[in-house]
Amino acid sequence: KMRHHRTPSYLLLLLLSSVGHKVQQTSILKTQTTPTMMKSLSLAFALLVASSAAFAPSSQSVINSSARHMSDQLDETPIETTIQTTIATSTTEAALPLRSQSLPFLSRPLALDGTLAGDVGFDPLGFAKSESDLMNYREAEVKHARLAMLAAAGWPLSEVFDKKIAAAIGMDPLLDGSDRVPSMLNGGLGKISPAYWVACIGLAAMIDIFGTLRMKSEKENYLPGDFGLRLGYPSGEAGQNRMQLAEIKNGRLAMIAVFGFAIQEFVSKQGVVDETPFFFYPIVETLHNYANSGYIQ
Repeated sequence: KMRHHRTPSYLLLLLLSSVGHKVQQTSILKTQTTPTMMKSLSLAFALLVASSAAFAPSSQSVINSSARHMSDQLDETPIETTIQTTIATSTTEAALPLRSQSLPFLSRPLALDGTLAGDVGFDPLGFAKSESDLMNYREAEVKHARLAMLAAAGWPLSEVFDKKIAAAIGMDPLLDGSDRVPSMLNGGLGKISPAYWVACIGLAAMIDIFGTLRMKSEKENYLPGDFGLRLGYPSGEAGQNRMQLAEIKNGRLAMIAVFGFAIQEFVSKQGVVDETPFFFYPIVETLHNYANSGYIQ
């Protein structure tokens, strides 16, 4: 009886213990499974982020790359500009001689850099101390050169035709007894009408004012002596440089010639045409005059 009474209780306890053991195993399994799943999900998410980062760089990398590129450009630009400026400066300095071309025993003036036509480094007294001074002196030189070219042609022509024109219009000739033109050294300027001097001074003043206004209106591109006349002026740069050089050379020669005319007539007391008739009269007439004067027997 006692064994039969204990058996059902033992079986109940055994059943409850087995159920509790299964519940405990299930809870343990769930507890172990949850961290494993979380670790797997974390690993997969990390791999996804890493793979996407490989194809899409971060914004910080883009910013750093852009900043590095801009820095390289800013660093390279001054270097290139400095190199180009240095090369240009060295080339210009190498092309310009250290000595004056006209006066080799003197140094070349700094303002005379060869940009103007006929620039041979002639400024022994150092008048042109800056570019503005150089342009003012070139303006005066061009004006005097053009006036001297007119005078160099008009001086001997007046000695050839003055008496003929005066006789044709019934006026007294301006030449003196030795066929010399009126000048400060020869005298005879009192014979000329004051109206002529007023007209000459007025015309010269108008030209000077026009040149000054044009120089102020075109400060950067103004060329000394350029009054805008383009009749027969070449359109190409090479032709323009050639014409400018020819003008300044002929003008300088004319200034020397006019000065020589005045000194020659003052010293020799004879007109320029009479001393050099080969340049102004036909060769036959010149030889005939020489033969009658006893030069040719």
